[in-house]
Amino acid sequence: MGQGIAQVALQGGLRVVIHDARKGGAADGIKAVGARLDRLVEKERISEEDANRFKLNITAVAQLEDLADCDVVIEAVFEDLDLKRGIFSQLEETVSPECLLASNTSSLLIASLARGAKQPQRIAGMHFFNPVPLMKLVEIVRGPDSDDKTVAALTDLAQKMGRTPVVVADAPGFLVNHGGRAFTVEAMRILHEGVATPAQIDAIMRDCWGYRMGPCELMDLTGVDVNLPVSEIVAKGFSDDPRLKTSFPHRALFEAGRLGRKTGRGHYRYDENGKMIDPPSPDFVPGCAPAEKLFLGEAVDELLEFAETLDCKILFDDDGESPILAAIVGEDCSNFSARTGIDYRRLVCAELLGDTTNRVTLATTPGADHAVRDTVAALIVKSGRAVTLIKDSPGFIGQRISAMVANLGCELAQIGIAPPREIDTAMKLGLNYPKGPLELTEELGPDLVMGILQRLQVITGEDRYRPSLWLKRRALLGLSIYTEN
Repeated sequence: MGQGIAQVALQGGLRVVIHDARKGGAADGIKAVGARLDRLVEKERISEEDANRFKLNITAVAQLEDLADCDVVIEAVFEDLDLKRGIFSQLEETVSPECLLASNTSSLLIASLARGAKQPQRIAGMHFFNPVPLMKLVEIVRGPDSDDKTVAALTDLAQKMGRTPVVVADAPGFLVNHGGRAFTVEAMRILHEGVATPAQIDAIMRDCWGYRMGPCELMDLTGVDVNLPVSEIVAKGFSDDPRLKTSFPHRALFEAGRLGRKTGRGHYRYDENGKMIDPPSPDFVPGCAPAEKLFLGEAVDELLEFAETLDCKILFDDDGESPILAAIVGEDCSNFSARTGIDYRRLVCAELLGDTTNRVTLATTPGADHAVRDTVAALIVKSGRAVTLIKDSPGFIGQRISAMVANLGCELAQIGIAPPREIDTAMKLGLNYPKGPLELTEELGPDLVMGILQRLQVITGEDRYRPSLWLKRRALLGLSIYTEN
């Protein structure tokens, strides 16, 4: 990552000095940065003249003492607290009192790194994301003693490097590694409950909710040996808040050595080039004729609009034999049937909250008539959509994961990690989310998101679905989720 930081610093017009404790490491780093610049010339991203000028602005030094004239030092060694503290201690004896000291740590608190420092006010985090030249986000982490001058200067430096800085509070996972937990840990809970397969979860989150990758394939990409420890560190750092806890399937993958693409197997199997081998289909293929009639379980506009896209007769009075179609929010099929008195054997529930243009999620109760269910699935397939059939689950897949993503974003705002719109910016740039978590909440409606979470909490009995106070207060008052305290 140090090479990437050096590259964007050079492209920002800065003079760069590299030190590496490994003999020859700094020289190798300069060669690697030069090769990166040459590739940009080949791709016509920069001119050869600019590349040559950048190369003249980078030098290697053998000792930390040779950094004495630097205005800013960015530490990017591996995540070892004692090692980093030792480096900062040496730097304080070397650089000028005005020199700023930044750490690229992704998991250690700035408070811990600056403990015992003579001038902790000049120490802050500058957390880049990999690959640095492609990832625009930089988290500027304000430690408990970091002063405004330090934070402002590092923010300006990040902008000169062509990055988008977001100032965040010093807390486990900072912003992105904290806020990103919900997407994967709720998927792990869904797997743990046997509701759906990894392929089904991923397809729903891609096709219906706009994510570039589903949570399971994302975990395989980053590596289970990376995302499991991060999940556990963040959860522990926040006193084992159940909203952050992962579930056993996550640990099971780790213990089995199924770490994802790097080992050839995780949630999926991969070849030596990281290409997925024979991925299982998320699609349900009914082997029957489509239903000719549907009775609508509740008279809601979304359900009627959806039913009108299907080639069948819509019934408004139950004939006692036709399939019953319902669209439920935050509830499961079993609770819906018990609440309304609708015949659970003929009940088929559809998730309509996400995008149903290409894929529709269906679920039924235990004991449902599969023949009836299959006729509804066949009807939807006939309309040109794929069907993903899951087990009964409150909030299906998409509602559960989306509500948890939204709620955690609200919690980040509540505990002061960053302002709401900055949270959205960081999550979109750092994790390629289609919408920021508060943006998602605003679009769905704070009251609807809170309702999903409250139903999940009641049905499951789990505190992991406890709504953030930031969300709850704005939902109760009918306010925008962006309303400041």
